[in-house]
Amino acid sequence: MCYSAEVWEDFRLYERLGGTLDIHAFAKMMEARRFTGDLFKVVPKAMREPFLHPRNEGEKGVKEKMLEAHRAATLAIEEEIAVQTERLVKAEAVLASPKPTKKAKTDKRVATNKIAAAREKLDEIQSHAKSDGYGRMWPGQFAPVLIRDPETGARMIVPARYRCRLPGWTKADELEKPGTYNARKDKLSTTWKKLFGYNHGVIVARRFYESVSLHRLQHRALVPGEKDIPIEIRFEPEPKQEMFLACLWRYVPATDTEEGFYSFAAITRDPPVEVLEAGHDRCIIALKPEHIDAWLKPDPGQLSAMYAILDDPIDAYYQHELPEKSDET
Repeated sequence: MCYSAEVWEDFRLYERLGGTLDIHAFAKMMEARRFTGDLFKVVPKAMREPFLHPRNEGEKGVKEKMLEAHRAATLAIEEEIAVQTERLVKAEAVLASPKPTKKAKTDKRVATNKIAAAREKLDEIQSHAKSDGYGRMWPGQFAPVLIRDPETGARMIVPARYRCRLPGWTKADELEKPGTYNARKDKLSTTWKKLFGYNHGVIVARRFYESVSLHRLQHRALVPGEKDIPIEIRFEPEPKQEMFLACLWRYVPATDTEEGFYSFAAITRDPPVEVLEAGHDRCIIALKPEHIDAWLKPDPGQLSAMYAILDDPIDAYYQHELPEKSDET
């Protein structure tokens, strides 16, 4: 599975591909974040920052809703610090008393860690620096996706969550089976048949990341008693180029408890030799630029043409390395 990728989070870059920003969809997404308080968790910094410099009234409206969500999320972090500080003070008082307890010791440790994590998050929010992982997308986070408007046929840019909620699924189904951020090519005619041939999209990525087992990377079997150690590997195409990743998307209608939103999955295939030798058994599908238009205009009666596009990805060698660190902000 492709569990993370460094993508074009700046929606303006997708305009180069002929996409028009769906202002209403972005405004709704930001408005929902104000109520959920999860702006920093599900909307990467690289996706938020372009709206700080709006070009028109529509983008100004999105900025206003984003700033409201920003205040709500910041307040939630500050409240967490206050709660944990109170917990820490109480724990230290018990530990200083004649009868210290194990619970107080645990409370002190947990509160100290949570306060540090919350303060670190506030520092990240206030920082304008671009970290090594700037622009990374993780399952559950939103990213701009280029799709075709089902009504007009025009290309548009929508904010979609990187985990597709399949037709007929509820939120509970999704929690039980959270792996739908990837769509296996060999399952397109079964699990994904209601989307394949209908709702095709593209995201643009520079590199992607996989979690592999250390022993597989080292081309060996586990020794008796050895635990499976997962490590993260970063893959980049050689020659270096932007990758137009094939995706499937679905709009999830609103319910009494949830706003409507776009969701998507990246299609994966059997890996090329270099990815397999690095220890991973799946690989994203990077479309050739000349196939983008046809991919975005699928005919459900001509699925063979869509499979032919997926079977003709870019000619690239995926080099791998161990990233020094990652940043999901």
